[in-house]
Amino acid sequence: MADSNFIDYVKIYCASGHGGAGAMHLHRAKYIPKGGPDGGDGGRGGHIILKANSQFWTLIHLKYRKHVKAEDGEKGGAALMHGKNGQDIFLDVPVGTVVKDAETEEVLFEMMEDGEERILCRGGRGGWGNDHFKTPTMQTPRFAQPGEDGEEGVFVLELKLLADVGLVGFPNAGKSTLLSTVSAAKPKIADYAFTTLEPNLGIVSYHDGRSFVMADIPGIIEGAHEGRGIGIRFLRHIERNSVLLFMVSCEHEDIASGYRTLLNELKLYNPELLTKQRVLAVTKCDIIDVDIEKEIEPTLPKGIPHVFISSSSGEGIPELKNLLWKALQK
Repeated sequence: MADSNFIDYVKIYCASGHGGAGAMHLHRAKYIPKGGPDGGDGGRGGHIILKANSQFWTLIHLKYRKHVKAEDGEKGGAALMHGKNGQDIFLDVPVGTVVKDAETEEVLFEMMEDGEERILCRGGRGGWGNDHFKTPTMQTPRFAQPGEDGEEGVFVLELKLLADVGLVGFPNAGKSTLLSTVSAAKPKIADYAFTTLEPNLGIVSYHDGRSFVMADIPGIIEGAHEGRGIGIRFLRHIERNSVLLFMVSCEHEDIASGYRTLLNELKLYNPELLTKQRVLAVTKCDIIDVDIEKEIEPTLPKGIPHVFISSSSGEGIPELKNLLWKALQK
């Protein structure tokens, strides 16, 4: 993971700029020895602004940028000269980024549309110059307003992948193999648990030029919602999927029980996940024959569309695409 380009969690300290102080100045000229107040206002401090950019798919560019500080506004000047505003800092983030307060873990906002801009830390307002404070009874005020402090804080940025179909299964259930079979994605594939250490996305082609996006996340084990295994780090990616494809190998002792275990982990993590459309795929069916499939079928969960597939032989892949497309249309 240390060498991975996929970073979906960063914690950064941000501070906007302080506002510039207003000027305390009295107008003086050759024939005006005692002019009135003409102190200008201070400039606004720079904002820290997040901008959703669809060209970004990871937060790696912010991984080593631990401190972000915007410019302070400049002081006001004589002759009602306004101080220059501090320069704003724009931070590009992928669409689907969630912003939290690191201390309270409160969700502040989510970046859901390309080009969306949100102010993370607002720059301090510039102070008023003494020109603002003149009155009929106080014609030469000899004071001005200081600039306001900027905002600061430690924030957590979390990325939740936007995909149509999310693959849910135990380690080594064949998720990565399926993704590489139905799309051009090239995830790491090997015959051992937790081969996938980061999410992978692939575009699956369907009929008549239509397509949908599929996301493969690391395998889930029982207790993942409590932090067991590595699934807890990536369960949040499932929240943005429209359809969940549960994948259980035909080698599993009890496929229905395996499905319920996966479903229970999602429920314990976030009960709202159970409202999503679900499809069940029994994988690695190239190692069993049709008679065994017929024996397994009555034991499968009721009310959930299912299909027997083999990414190696291609068995059931067209039927799987049809089931997923129908689910997406719902």
